[in-house]
Amino acid sequence: MLSRALAAILFLLAVSSARTQDIVNNQPRLATTGTEGKIESAWLDLRQTSRANSKPQTAPNWVESVTIVAADSKAGVAPKTIFRIRLNRPRQDFQALFVRLFFDDKADQNPQLVAWDESGTQILQSGPLGLGVGLPTSESVIVPMVGVSSIDVEVPGDGKTVRGAFLDWMASAEVFHPMSAEQRDLIPEPFASMSPLHAPAQDMEMFGTVTATLADETIRVGASVQNGAAFQFGLETQPLMALLTFEVASPNIESPPEVFLNGESLGGANITLPDLADPAYRGENAALVKQMRFQYTGWLRAQKLVPASSLRVGSNDLIIVAGPGTPASAIRATQIQLKYLWDKSDYQLQTDR
Repeated sequence: MLSRALAAILFLLAVSSARTQDIVNNQPRLATTGTEGKIESAWLDLRQTSRANSKPQTAPNWVESVTIVAADSKAGVAPKTIFRIRLNRPRQDFQALFVRLFFDDKADQNPQLVAWDESGTQILQSGPLGLGVGLPTSESVIVPMVGVSSIDVEVPGDGKTVRGAFLDWMASAEVFHPMSAEQRDLIPEPFASMSPLHAPAQDMEMFGTVTATLADETIRVGASVQNGAAFQFGLETQPLMALLTFEVASPNIESPPEVFLNGESLGGANITLPDLADPAYRGENAALVKQMRFQYTGWLRAQKLVPASSLRVGSNDLIIVAGPGTPASAIRATQIQLKYLWDKSDYQLQTDR
């Protein structure tokens, strides 16, 4: 994905409050505009380090520069930091840019993207990104690029909650989807293995399977039962099997969330991992631990097959906790599927031989 022959870009980050950082494309070696060559994606490291500790990074030629500009201070308005990314379209038929921003999701420091044209007219404003759950995360925005010359990342405060940005040009294609299936997001994100999970507003039944939402909202969870997310649901008839599905934020990928049902531990959930090239993987080193552990700074799909014998007719109590060693996490779009015998069920009767 990342180019091996890109133009060098040097981050010059000053630590004073009146800083200006200019990341200049000094040695362009990849002329992409008007060519038929492959257009590379871009990873921009926006972490603020001292000049002595800054390292050169690379970016394709369609990224002209990245600067930190001083925001106009107004009375009664909290100060903010602006990362300005100047861009040019490598081809005229490229009309949309995928921007994924990586940041710490603090409630009072939600970043947003603002796109401008060359005259200083605002083309797009994303609105605040993130949910304010206090965890490292990432959010994506598709920016229409016709007339756009720069994209600002605006964040309240000193901007140190912003870690980086991944940029990739979008191409269109005709997509077929089944008419009878639930409408899903049809725009795949780079590296993603699955589309975002949506919890149904009402219980759904299809081919003997009932899908019920336990909670659509985002819930913070800790690594103890006392700090877990608790749900209660009733059953009129015991199902043949059940599947719990939810999304989890910022998990340690080797320590998935754990599930408890009616006082019994069902063990860890199964997490569907994206491509390992995804910049959302962040390594963690701990004292006395030789091997680096990895946290995924975003949302991942998690599932747990629930044994039918663990469910009971009447009220059931379900608890989801963060994995061992995970100080804090969050879950959302929590739902359960219950499979019952259907009049057209496909099954075989095995007899002793």
